[in-house]
Amino acid sequence: MKVEAKLAEMGLELPSAPKPVANYVRTVRAGNLLFVSGHGPYRDGKLQFLGKVGGDLTVEEGHQAARLVALNCLASVKEALGDLDRVKRVVKLLGMVNCPPEFGQQPEVINGASDLLVELYGDAGRHARSAVGMNALPRGIAVEIEMVLEVE
Repeated sequence: MKVEAKLAEMGLELPSAPKPVANYVRTVRAGNLLFVSGHGPYRDGKLQFLGKVGGDLTVEEGHQAARLVALNCLASVKEALGDLDRVKRVVKLLGMVNCPPEFGQQPEVINGASDLLVELYGDAGRHARSAVGMNALPRGIAVEIEMVLEVE
């Protein structure tokens, strides 16, 4: 099944690719790898899920934020490739969680993105990953994610 059809079946749709907030591009292709810059939780052009997970937001809200961030990343991937089915493999994710120093559930939060990628791509969606806590993220967002993909 095509990835976008799976998204529709799940009741999800890709947002518009978010505009960069500084001097960078959303994606860079090098050979068969697509590097996706850090993305945040945008919906309808507005940031969602602001604050610290484990303080202002629950782990479940952080999980939802990570899922939304993954959709934003995929919107940029579609813009770069024209078709999400050109992704052969999700290689690596770096998930950053805005949280207090004592918070230790970053993996559970970033599972929001990882679970979605596995739902969409099956075994090709399984990836290497880092899930780390940050003192602060741009604009006060709860989650930022960057990806490396193998593409056709």
